[in-house]
Amino acid sequence: MLDSRPPEAPSVAVIIPAYNEADTVADVVRVGLQLAPQVVVASDGSDDATAAVARAAGARVVELAENVGKGAALRAALDATNAEFIVMLDADLTGLTLDHLRRMLRPVISGELDMSIGVFEGGGFVTDWGNKLTPHLSGQRVCRRDWLLAVPHLGEERWPEPAITAHLKATGARWDYVELPQVGQVLKEKKRGFWNGAWARTRMYADLLTFRARRKKS
Repeated sequence: MLDSRPPEAPSVAVIIPAYNEADTVADVVRVGLQLAPQVVVASDGSDDATAAVARAAGARVVELAENVGKGAALRAALDATNAEFIVMLDADLTGLTLDHLRRMLRPVISGELDMSIGVFEGGGFVTDWGNKLTPHLSGQRVCRRDWLLAVPHLGEERWPEPAITAHLKATGARWDYVELPQVGQVLKEKKRGFWNGAWARTRMYADLLTFRARRKKS
């Protein structure tokens, strides 16, 4: 006798690494919960109310004792879920909707892509420009959890996007960019003050752009 039960829907989790993002993380969590019941925020040693705000918004929160970088936070969030598919989001997004998440998830769930990478479109001149100049550094991605866990050095990199991109190339994975209309990010200069934000941005890009050289030496 044929089994007439419908196939189980694939399990999906939204994971959000966050460092001092109390002003924006709740909105991102709430959109994530529209897509999936599992939303995990990894607070990377935040010294503001990020963890409490995310928890109040409905997320499961993993708290790292100190700020060790986005890669470690990402890995901690991955360890907190067994979902088959992972939606990765930054905690400082603006303009995010359920439709944006579905746009990224759909080609991965269908098997068309191994990873989709979200890029901003119309969310603000500065964030659009930065995202289009270096779209491979976007933090908005969807893939299988087991593939992401196999990325070498994932939890060791303060900014893990170059390690993920290198693994895409090494494994011959199928990937593509997905436009996210009207989505942007709060600039570091606005969150931390101009000079502190500019210094944080400089350090971030220095770390991102020296990934290959650092890994060749190790």
